[in-house]
Amino acid sequence: MHWINWVIVVVYLLVVVVDGLRRTRGTPSIEGYFLASRRLPWWAVGLSVMATQLSAITLIGTTGQGATDGLRFVQFYFGLPVAMVLLGVTLVPFLHGAKVYTAYEYLERRFDARTRSLTSFLFLLSRGMSAGTIIAAPSVVLSAIFGWDLTWCVLLIGVPTIVYTVLGGVEAVAWADVKQMVVIVGALLALVAVLVWRLPVPLDDAFRLAGATGRLRVFDFSFSLTETYTFWSGILGGTFLMLSYFGTDQSQVQRYLAARSVDEARSSLLMSAYWKIPLQALILVIGVLVFLFYTFAPSPMLFNPRHDGILRERQPAVYAELESRHAAALAGREQAAREAAAAPGGGSLATFKAQNDALETVRKDALAAAAVASGESARDVNYIIPRFVLDNLPLGFAGVFLAAVLAAAMSSIAAELNSLATATVVDFYQRWYRKEDTDLHFLTVGRIATALWGVFAMVVATYAATLGSLIEVVNRFGSFFYGSILGVFLLAMVKRATALGAFAGLIAGMSAVAAVSFGLPTVSFLWHNVIGAVVVFSVGLLLSVGGKREALA
Repeated sequence: MHWINWVIVVVYLLVVVVDGLRRTRGTPSIEGYFLASRRLPWWAVGLSVMATQLSAITLIGTTGQGATDGLRFVQFYFGLPVAMVLLGVTLVPFLHGAKVYTAYEYLERRFDARTRSLTSFLFLLSRGMSAGTIIAAPSVVLSAIFGWDLTWCVLLIGVPTIVYTVLGGVEAVAWADVKQMVVIVGALLALVAVLVWRLPVPLDDAFRLAGATGRLRVFDFSFSLTETYTFWSGILGGTFLMLSYFGTDQSQVQRYLAARSVDEARSSLLMSAYWKIPLQALILVIGVLVFLFYTFAPSPMLFNPRHDGILRERQPAVYAELESRHAAALAGREQAAREAAAAPGGGSLATFKAQNDALETVRKDALAAAAVASGESARDVNYIIPRFVLDNLPLGFAGVFLAAVLAAAMSSIAAELNSLATATVVDFYQRWYRKEDTDLHFLTVGRIATALWGVFAMVVATYAATLGSLIEVVNRFGSFFYGSILGVFLLAMVKRATALGAFAGLIAGMSAVAAVSFGLPTVSFLWHNVIGAVVVFSVGLLLSVGGKREALA
C-alpha cells in the first residue's frame, strides 16, 4: 500500500486516540467513567449507537454479503423501527428512571440477586464472544491485504484498543463514535462514487444485470424457519433480536443511560429507527456495485490471497485446471454482460445469468479445493471488499477506507469492553465481593476487568475469522442468548411475575434455544430470539401462578 495511504491511517487513528484520552481527564468517579456522569446529548448518544452498529464487521461482512447474495440481508433490520418504538415506551423509562449502572441491576430490584447474576453472566458470555468477532473483522483485512499471520493481526488491533479502553471511559468512546460515523459515511459515499464512475455501462443497465442474478431482490415473503433472510424472519425474529440488543444488552443500554433525560434517551434510539435501514441498504448496494464492477473487470478466483497461495502450492494441477475454467467463465460472463447491456431483453439477460451461474460454480469448486488444501473453512466473503479496495481504488481512497475500518473496529471494541467491565464490576465484584470502597478502587478493578475481557476477545477473534460472513457470526452469537434475556425483562414488566418464575424461565429459555440450535441446526438463528423470549415468558408466568406478587421497582 502506498505511503500516502498509511499517512492517512496513522493521522486519523492518532486524532481519535488523542482526543479520546483528552476527554477522560477529570472523570475520576465511577459514574463519570462508566456513564459519562449522565450528561451526553441525545444526538451524540444516537450517533454512538449507530457507529457501534456500523462497525468494521459492517464495512467488511455486509458489503461482502451484498456482493455474493444481494440486498436480501436488509430484511434482517425490518424489525428495528418497531423495536425502537416499543423500547421508547417500555424499558427506556424503566431503566433510565431507576438510575442504575447496568440493566441487570434493575432485575435484582424487581426479582432477586440470582436472576440478576445469571442474566448478567449470559450478557458477559455473549458480548465477550461478539467483541472477539469485532476484532476479527479488521484482522481479516490486514491478513488479506498484507499477507500477515492472522494471530499477529489480532494482536495489532486488539492490544492498542485494550490500552485505549482501559484508560478511557464511555464519554471518550461516545465522542470518538461521533467522529467515526462521519468518516464511515464519507468512506461509503466515496466508494459509491468510484464504483459508479468505473462501470463501463450506464447504471440502469448495470442494475438490470444485477437483477437478473437476483441480487436486487429485497423482499422474500415465504415463511420458512430454515431461511434466514425473509420478510417474516426480519419482522418477527428481527424485532425480538433488536428489542433484546437495544433494550437489554449493556453495551447499548449503557449509552442511553448516559443520556441527560428519558426523552433524550428515546430520541437517541429513534435516530437508529430512522436511519439504520437506509444506511444498511447503502452498504449492501455497495456490495452489489462491487459484483457489477467485477462483471466487467478481472476478478480473483479466490479473494483470500493466503488460500489462493496454498492451493497453488499444494495442488498445482488442480489449481491450473480451476484457473483455466475460471478465466473462460470470466470471459463468457463479461461478453454476455456487454451484449445484455447493449441489447436489453429477456434472452440476453437469461444468457448472462447462465454465464454468471457457470462462474459461481467454478468459484464454489475452487473454494472447496482450497478448504481441502488448507484444512480450513474457505469461505471468502470477508475478503471481497479488502481486495477490491487495495487493488482498484485511487490513491488516498484506500487509506480513507482502511482508516474507517480500523477506527470503526477500535471504537466498537472499546464500547464492548467498557460495557463488559461495567457489568463485571457492578453486577459481580461490587455486588458479591466488595460492596463498599472508594471510586478509585472500583475504577482500578474496572480497568483490570477491561484488560482481561480484551484478552478473551482476542482469543475468540482468532477462531471467529474462519466462520464465514462476520456479520452473520456476530448475530449468531447474540441470537443464542438475546431472546432469553429479553424474556426476563418482559417478565419484569408483568406484576404477577415472581423471582422463581423469572429464574426458572431463564434456564428453560436457554435450554430450549440450545436444544433447537444443536438438535435442529437448519432452523435459522433469527428464530432463536423468538423461541428464547417466548419460552422464558411462558414458563415464567406459569411458575408465577399462585406466587407472591411483587411490585414493579
